[in-house]
Parts: sequence; C-alpha cells; structure tokens
Amino acid sequence: MRTVLLTGFEPFDQDLINPSWEAVHLLDGEPLGADVRIVARQLPCAFATAGVRLAELMAEHRPQMVIAVGLGPGRRHISIERVAINVNDARIPDNLGEQPIDTDVVPGGPAAYFSTLPIKAMVKAVSEAGIAAGVSQTAGTFVCNQVFYLLQHALAGSAVRSGFIHVPWLPEQVVGTAPEPPSMALATVVEGLRIATLTAWNTQVDVVQTGGQVS
Repeated sequence: MRTVLLTGFEPFDQDLINPSWEAVHLLDGEPLGADVRIVARQLPCAFATAGVRLAELMAEHRPQMVIAVGLGPGRRHISIERVAINVNDARIPDNLGEQPIDTDVVPGGPAAYFSTLPIKAMVKAVSEAGIAAGVSQTAGTFVCNQVFYLLQHALAGSAVRSGFIHVPWLPEQVVGTAPEPPSMALATVVEGLRIATLTAWNTQVDVVQTGGQVS
C-alpha cells in the first residue's frame, strides 16, 4: 500500500482549534486509488519541534507524496502555495514561546524552494468543484513556511513530490468579530483538500493557466 502523507497543525495563538488539523484528520485513511491511501498526522506549531516531527513521520510512513496544511488567517480561499523561503521571522511566539527573527530555516540552504506539486491543476480542480481556490505566492515566515521549506529541502532531488496548502479560518472561529474575517465551512475545506490531493496524485504535468499576481 502506497501512502500520501497529509499533515495539519495543532492550535496556536490562543485558538482552541486549528482548521488545518480539523480538516486533515477527517481524511485519514481516505483511498486515492486501489493501492494508495492518505495518512493524516498532526505537527506541533513550534519552530524547534515541527521539523523534527515531520522527519519522523516521513521516516515512519515512507510516503510517495507529502502535503503539509496550515491555517492562513485572513485567507479567503484554499491557497496552494508556490514557494517556501529560507527565512524565519515570527510575528508572534510559537507554542514553545520562541520567536525567531530574521534567521535561516536551514543555514546555508538555498534562498527558496518551489513546490513540486501540480499547483495550477490543483487550483483548477478545486475551483471547478465550486470551492474557492488560488495559487499563493507566499507561505509567510512563521512555522508554516518553515515546515514547507524543510519538506522541500528534505525531498529535493527525490521522486517524492511535496508542497503546502493554507486554509481559511472556520466560521465558528470568526463569529462575533467585526468586521468578520473570511472563513470557510469545515466540510468545504475537507472536500477541497480531498480534491487537491487526488489531483496532485493523478497529475504528472501541471496545466498552463494564469495564477500570478500584480502585487
């Protein structure tokens, strides 16, 4: 049985839930074909331990594809990330109280890594299902970007494709906030991630369509 590893994060910044894990864990065991299934696991939201846990999971499950998922506060759609950068610059402390500023994710590593997933095909498939999706040009500089960079660094040059997806807040996380930030129902997030993962697994050559931004 082949494996696609999906990861989500534990809650952070005083939130009681993290939509990335709430959605990802519902896909645990989901078949993507006759001989491939999703394995969903949680990562800590901490610079010192997230990458360690990710490496342990990859060694344990030896996945044929890896997609990390995180919360993108303020995002309006499912965001398929294009690039991870070699910078930690935390606006807030992580769950261990650490707040690195202007440090390297990997000292001496490349400035950036691109996703090796068919990001535009994934956006196209999710959008055609009526779920808001788009290509994102930045994964930020918090633990999400760190995990994305470490993932691409670890798998660089291998046959294992990998990347990162950001998801919006859930409606219950923003109710009563004025003005109310964007959100997406959990069932919609789950279905969007399912479609994105299935498309990534079945697509070897990305589609050619616009996904850029002016600014």
